[in-house]
Amino acid sequence: MASLFGRVRARARERSLVGDWSGGTVTPPSMWSMPGGPAKSGQEQPCAEYLQAASVYKANGPIFAVSQARAKVFSEARFLYRRMRDGRPGDLHDDGSEDLELLRRPWPGGHTTDLLARMAQDVDLCGNSFIVRRNGRLRRLRPDWVTIVVGSELDPELAGDALDGELLGYIYHPHGAATGQRDEHFLMADEVAHWAPTPDPHFMQRGMSWMTPISREMSADHAATVHKLKYFENGAVSGLVATLPSSVTPEMFRRFMEEFNANHQGAGNAYRTMFLGGGAEVRNMGNNLQQLTFTSTQGAGETRIAAAAGVPPIIAGFSEGLQAATYSNYSQARRAFADQTIRPLWRSAAQALSTIVAEPEGSELWYDDRDVAFLREDRKDSAEIQGRQAQTIRTLLDGGFDSDTVVPAVASENFRILEHSGLYSVQLRPANAESDGSGVPAKSAPINPDSVPTVVDPATVDPKDPK
Repeated sequence: MASLFGRVRARARERSLVGDWSGGTVTPPSMWSMPGGPAKSGQEQPCAEYLQAASVYKANGPIFAVSQARAKVFSEARFLYRRMRDGRPGDLHDDGSEDLELLRRPWPGGHTTDLLARMAQDVDLCGNSFIVRRNGRLRRLRPDWVTIVVGSELDPELAGDALDGELLGYIYHPHGAATGQRDEHFLMADEVAHWAPTPDPHFMQRGMSWMTPISREMSADHAATVHKLKYFENGAVSGLVATLPSSVTPEMFRRFMEEFNANHQGAGNAYRTMFLGGGAEVRNMGNNLQQLTFTSTQGAGETRIAAAAGVPPIIAGFSEGLQAATYSNYSQARRAFADQTIRPLWRSAAQALSTIVAEPEGSELWYDDRDVAFLREDRKDSAEIQGRQAQTIRTLLDGGFDSDTVVPAVASENFRILEHSGLYSVQLRPANAESDGSGVPAKSAPINPDSVPTVVDPATVDPKDPK
C-alpha cells in the first residue's frame, strides 16, 4: 500500500489528484439534507459543509449551549500513561517523557485544555478532528481542508468499501481543495491523529457530526426564534386585520396603512391605544404565544438537540430540564452525562492521539479525570468504594499475601497478580510453631505442663481466706 500511495503522490504532482485518481472525488452528504448512498471513491473530504456548520454554531443558541457543555467538561482532563498487566488496566503514571509534555504544551502558549477544546469543536462541527505532529509540536488541521485517501488494488472505485481497501494517508490543502492551488501536503496515516468518535455509515474512515441527524430540529429552532422576533417586531400580536369601508379609495387606503404601521407596528408601539375613524375595524385573527404553547414547542426542539449531543437538558440549562430540576435529578443527569458521553470521548481521543505519541512498553495513553471539578460529587461513592477496597487489602495482608502485589491487584480488580509471602496469620499457625526456613511452619512440639510457670502455688492458698 505504501507503493500505491507513492503513485498517488506522483500522479498528484503531474496534475490535480482531486480530479484524477480513483474515479474522482465524492461529494459528501450535506448535513442539511438526507444522506446519499455509499462512497465510491478513493478520496473523501470529511466536512465540505464546515463553514455552514460554523455559522450555525455561532448563530444558534441551543447548539452553542450543548457544544459548550461538552467542551467545558471534556477539556478538563489530562493525559497520563496507564499500565497494562494480563490485559487488565493498572495504575496511572508519568514516565517524564517528551511525549506527555508535548500533550501538556502542544503549541506555543497552548495547553492540554486548548488542544482538547479544539478537538471537541471540530468533532461537533463536522465529526472529524485532525492533529499532526511536526517539528516538535502539535498542529491542528482545519478539517474542511483535509482529504482522506483510501486505496485498493482490487477495486479502486470502491476504495474504502473494497475487500483490500486500506487507509493510505491524508492530503492537506492549506487554501482548500476547491481553490485548485498546487500546494497539497501529503501525510502518511501514522503522521496524523484522526479522531472520529461517531462513525459515518457511508464512509469507512470518516466521522459524522451529531448535528447531522438534527438538521430539521435546527431549522425549526431557527424558525421559532424568527417567529418570536417577528411577534415583538409586529406589535406583540400574532396578526391584525384592519377592515375599511368600500368607499375608501386606494390612495386613502395606502395613507391609512402607512399611518397605522408607523404608530402601532413594532415592539416599541405594543399595547398603544388605537384611535380609528371612518368606519375602520381592527380584529385579531391570530393567537398569542401562550395560546400557541410556544414555550413547550420551542422547549421540545431544544430537548431533541440536547439528546443528539448526548447532553441532558438540565445540564445545558434548557427549559424542559429546569422545570423538573432537583438536586437528585441533576446528580443523576450529571452522572449519565459523564459516563455515557464524556468518558467515551476521552477514551477515544486518547486512542486517536496514541498514533502520534509514543507509548512505553506495557502501558497505554490514557486520560486522568481525578481533578475534574464536574466529577467531584462522585467523591462520596468513591470514598465508599475505597473503604471496601481497604477492607479487602487488610484481609489479603492478614492472609499473608505480599504487600507489593496486594494494592495493584485490588486497584485493577485482577487477583491473578497476587503473590503469597509464605507467611501466615497467627490464627493459622500452631502455638510455638517454628519455621524450617522453607516458609512453611514446622509441626509444634507437645506442651509440658511442668514447663508452664505459675504465679501462685495452689497448695499455699487457704480456701477460707477471702483474700
